[in-house]
Amino acid sequence: MLREHIAEYGNAEDGRIFSTGTGGTYSSSAYSYVWQEARRLALTPEQVASSLAARPYDLRHAAVSLWLNAGVPASEVAKRVGHSVDVLLRVYAKCLDGQREQVNSKIHDALGT
Repeated sequence: MLREHIAEYGNAEDGRIFSTGTGGTYSSSAYSYVWQEARRLALTPEQVASSLAARPYDLRHAAVSLWLNAGVPASEVAKRVGHSVDVLLRVYAKCLDGQREQVNSKIHDALGT
């Protein structure tokens, strides 16, 4: 959908994907209004009442957590999000909990035992 939007409407001069009809920037209140409307349309009432995706920035956290849990090396994730590996792991280490079995299996396979 994003690629289709860019193909149809292009980017603003500064690279932003969404701009006003005159090429200007939207106010933070406009973004907030649209985001809350999108949440109401996309989520269940229980999810809307929760903190799930409360802000657009939460999607960044979700993406980073997904990549780390999918096994993308921390160094690659850090590069993509503009963090050092140290900062990345300090902020996102909690999302890696509960993977003991997977990690033990990888170590077992690497040892060939």
